[in-house]
Amino acid sequence: MRKTGDTNILTIAFVSTDGSMDKQDIADYVASNIQDPLSRVNGVGDIDAYGSQYSMRIWLDPAKLNSFQMTAKDVTDAIESQNAQIAVGQLGGTPSVDKQALNATINAQSLLQTPEQFRDITLRVNQDGSEVRLGDVATVEMGAEKYDYLSRFNGKPASGLGVKLASGANEMATAELVLNRLDELAQYFPHGLEYKVAYETTSFVKASIEDVVKTLLEAIALVFLVMYLFLQNFRATLIPTIAVPVVLMGTFSVLYAFVTASTP
Repeated sequence: MRKTGDTNILTIAFVSTDGSMDKQDIADYVASNIQDPLSRVNGVGDIDAYGSQYSMRIWLDPAKLNSFQMTAKDVTDAIESQNAQIAVGQLGGTPSVDKQALNATINAQSLLQTPEQFRDITLRVNQDGSEVRLGDVATVEMGAEKYDYLSRFNGKPASGLGVKLASGANEMATAELVLNRLDELAQYFPHGLEYKVAYETTSFVKASIEDVVKTLLEAIALVFLVMYLFLQNFRATLIPTIAVPVVLMGTFSVLYAFVTASTP
């Protein structure tokens, strides 16, 4: 668990430029191959996904359920019991031989993957041996997880990620690391898939830093001109002019040391 900011420092759009991928394809690829690697980048606090990936949609028919005297809860209970990840054993479990270095849990491929497998879920076995299956009372299809979510970039179907900064992390350094990691991942993108930076805050930070530096230089120049105007002595004017940046450097050094010591 780690603290994170409330706003995004980067909002990244993933779009299929040639139209070969629809929004579900893009969202599914982003969730499976991009979101997790980016979440492990140093300085990233959290990542929000914008898009609706693939999901198994089950549309129950109330009339058919009623004809079999079944309820929606009967269906959900059957799905939960027959679509579960099952551990079949351990590799290198106890009792083990001396110097056993590996211990791993072995899981069976028990999760259902296709609409056909879901349709074959048994809801009830009748007294005459006949079975009521999910396909008898529902329409099962691969669809979107959410249908009330629309994500587009320049009019094209897209998916997006919002990157939030971890508490105490450097915004500019984190944004650069995220974009560098994206460039590495982009080498393995499907043909036609590209990422675009839709929003970023580092440009405002850079502009603010440049304004501060510009203001400091102007202040030093004004100090020099005013002191020289009144003292009419270059040597005497040079001392307070040099003192200004020295004092600022000392102040910032103390602040940096204080912040570093206070950061957990």
